[in-house]
Amino acid sequence: MTELKRLALHDLHLSLGARMVGFAGYDMPVQYPAGVMAEHTHTRQQAGLFDVSHMGQVLIRGESYEHVALALEALIPVNIAGLAEGRQRYGLLTNDAGGILDDLMLANRGDHVFVVVNAGCKAQDIAHLRAALEPQGIVVQEITDRALLALQGPQAQAVLTAHAPQVAEMRFMDVAVLDLSGAEAWVSRSGYTGEDGFEISVPNDKAEAFARALLEDDRVLPIGLGARDSLRLEAGLCLYGHDIDETTTPVEAGLTWAIQKIRRPGGARAGGYPGADRIQGDLADGTTRKRVGLRPDGRAPMREGVALYDAQTGGTQIGTITSGGFGPTVGGPVAMGYVDTPLAVTGTQIWGELRGKRQPVTVTDLPFVPANFKR
Repeated sequence: MTELKRLALHDLHLSLGARMVGFAGYDMPVQYPAGVMAEHTHTRQQAGLFDVSHMGQVLIRGESYEHVALALEALIPVNIAGLAEGRQRYGLLTNDAGGILDDLMLANRGDHVFVVVNAGCKAQDIAHLRAALEPQGIVVQEITDRALLALQGPQAQAVLTAHAPQVAEMRFMDVAVLDLSGAEAWVSRSGYTGEDGFEISVPNDKAEAFARALLEDDRVLPIGLGARDSLRLEAGLCLYGHDIDETTTPVEAGLTWAIQKIRRPGGARAGGYPGADRIQGDLADGTTRKRVGLRPDGRAPMREGVALYDAQTGGTQIGTITSGGFGPTVGGPVAMGYVDTPLAVTGTQIWGELRGKRQPVTVTDLPFVPANFKR
């Protein structure tokens, strides 16, 4: 077995009573003494502090922002060149078949692009970016000396303004470089819980002092991977390797909102990225399956891998659950998965096979809990 990597805040997690598990090659806190349900509810009501330092932080520099942006657009079906300075955007790395290699965040920081990628994909992503960009004189630099924290919840702004009043002026998807407790912090108003909040990159040697300063506020609790997963599921957000992967296209996954008009057929910079023919065909003609929200009847959660059918007995398998669990805010089981397009209609009843018995499941809109972003 490969030894798990430790986060800069490893000792802090242990001192807070975290239960640690292996995730994407890192020793990560899955929950703290409060427990997953309490951590989830606290984040929805006040503010939760997440250590997401396992994710990849990458700086991409070239002759100019435009040089880097246009080169990235040959890999990502997103309007990067038109992204304003100080703004961030969600993007997708695609393969030649139109599948998703990873989902990521891209920020225009003036003379360069700051990218955050998923932990499980970062080695492949960085190699992929370097292979494509370095021959064009573009430098792809992995940042390994900074921690990444996420402060999420309706009280996140109030908590963080005590350390940097200017964050109150930031809108959803704004980015800024700020002084936080004497540390140069790279701050974005974003996150993956459906709540308002911030992601904050700070130097490793300043991370523990900054985290402790946030945790001194009674409105803040440390939150582990367990509640992070239930929060993003209620928010209808995809988890790479589960709800999206190399076999799913952005259109099947319901991520067409991430492909701006200028990159679609008829747009000024349409196509030109891996898998463009497939993705543009999906945009024009639709797909045979779609990602949908699912509400299983009863109290028993249906988790990843549960087969979905069009009848209580016999019939045909018409899909599979890709993420599922109990939604504390919803007060019952919630799931996401792919179903044949004719059945991907809100209110349609289908059946999930749980422990050899089929139970009713209703196709529903996403998200399960409305987003509370600051627009």
